Amino acid sequence: MPSAKIFNTIWDCKDLIENQLIDYIRATVVHAGGITHLAAHRRTWPLSIRYERAATARPIFRAVTMGAALHFDTWVPNFGIQEYMRHSPDTDAVFPHAYFFKNGMLYPGDAAGHGVDIDEEIAARFPYKPAYLPVARLADGTMWNW
Repeated sequence: MPSAKIFNTIWDCKDLIENQLIDYIRATVVHAGGITHLAAHRRTWPLSIRYERAATARPIFRAVTMGAALHFDTWVPNFGIQEYMRHSPDTDAVFPHAYFFKNGMLYPGDAAGHGVDIDEEIAARFPYKPAYLPVARLADGTMWNW
């Protein structure tokens, strides 16, 4: 059975790749240093291309990062799987995009760049509200569910 773990940087998975201990690399484009950095990882460990597949995680910044991840996926020779969660109607309105989901597949569309734009007028209706993930540890430091 393939194993999966999400990595916050490409360096988190270096030893796992070099020792062929994983089946998929699961990372978001933004946490792996962007498209250029993630692509450089594919060149830095060329033997890994034969042994593990790229699994791009569901983008944290939704529409914009989804566009970047999808374009990376179409380039990387050992693409494995792309996580996807449909956007809310508000997100679709603020970030009109060319990519689309059809019959279990994501398609990048034919717009320029990553195929994502921003409607600043609609975005102004949603002021930024900082939010934080809860601490996932007990007082003694052990990991715990949120």
